Amino acid sequence: MSNLLENKTALVTGVANRWSIAYAIASAFRREGAQLVLTFQGERQRQTVEELGHDLGAAKIFNCDVTKPDELDRLATELRSLAPSLDVAMHSIAFANKEDLSNPFLQTSRDGFLLAQEVSAYSLVSLSRTVAPLMANGGAILTLTYLGSTRVLPNYNVMGVAKASLEASVRYLASELGPQKIRVNAISAGPIKTASARAVKDLSRMLEAVVAHAPLRRNTEPAEVGDTAVFLASDMGRGITGSVIFVDSGYHIMGL
Repeated sequence: MSNLLENKTALVTGVANRWSIAYAIASAFRREGAQLVLTFQGERQRQTVEELGHDLGAAKIFNCDVTKPDELDRLATELRSLAPSLDVAMHSIAFANKEDLSNPFLQTSRDGFLLAQEVSAYSLVSLSRTVAPLMANGGAILTLTYLGSTRVLPNYNVMGVAKASLEASVRYLASELGPQKIRVNAISAGPIKTASARAVKDLSRMLEAVVAHAPLRRNTEPAEVGDTAVFLASDMGRGITGSVIFVDSGYHIMGL
């Protein structure tokens, strides 16, 4: 690679541990020369994210709960003091109650449904509203989605509905922010054995299905998602917005 993000400042949310997709993306951004900014949510995550940020050479690490407007406002203020402009914002935040993933979808609670929507979908809208004014020279906003947004996958349930909402939000945001030269895209990664993915019941069966049926006959590697994020964040992806880019060994094209 050749410093595709040199002189760019990139915000990455959702880095939980070394095995998270967000960590792979942050690592790829840093490798390509970006000034890296990370966020964590709450004191419980502080030490872990600070250690990871140190290893990644992050310029700053901020506490930010994207469901709280005052914390988003504070994040905007801190980002303004760090760099003249923000170039990339990576949204990698999602959550649903475990019981709403394992129980039949029909039994999804109202509170569980709304929680999944707020954290997994609306947070992209609120984060975009926060960072768009900082992208004076244009920029790229990215998020992570999954095939369960358009197809019924066992035990994905309420998260599939939330990801469908997330993808629709990508399109509407891309339309509104395009005149400001801000691109908005989603990466649909194949199933990856991360800590958050383990909340999905029978994850191992999903991984086995990809190996058996995907054209490339293998599962997705986090680094592949990171490299795709670099492409979309860099000037090489300057003509792409409002899109869902699949990084899943081709599994999404298969009928059986």
